[in-house]
Amino acid sequence: MEDVRHALKPGMVVRVHQKIKDIGKNGEEKVRIQIFEGTILAVKHGNETGATFTVRKVSNGVGVEKIFPIHSPIVDMVELVRQYRVRQGRAYYLRNFKKRLKEVPLGKMSSTSEEKTKAPDEEPTKIEE
Repeated sequence: MEDVRHALKPGMVVRVHQKIKDIGKNGEEKVRIQIFEGTILAVKHGNETGATFTVRKVSNGVGVEKIFPIHSPIVDMVELVRQYRVRQGRAYYLRNFKKRLKEVPLGKMSSTSEEKTKAPDEEPTKIEE
C-alpha cells in the first residue's frame, strides 16, 4: 500500500484511512482506523497547508461526500484503488453521471513523454575487416 496523497487527481477511486477517537464509558480513549472508499471529485489549493480533496461514495442508495484535508494527522493514509479518465479538473458532474467511465491502467498513469519518445535499443553493427 502506497500513500498517494501528493498525486491526487479527480477520477481516482481511493481508500482514505481516517483516525477516529472513540471514548468509552470509563473515559478511556481508543483510536481506530475507519476506511472511506470513493471517487475524488475535486482537489483544491494544490499542495498548500490548507489543501483539501473531496471524496464521494454511494452508500445504501444515498450519496455521501466528505472533504478531507491533505496534510491533517487525522488522515492516516490515502490508498489508490483505480483511476478513471475524467473530462474536467473538478469533476462535480460525476454526482449525477450515469454513463460508464473509461478506466486508465495504473501503469500508464505515471508514464512520461520521455518514455514515449525513447528509441528502441539498437544492436551494435559488426564491422567486417
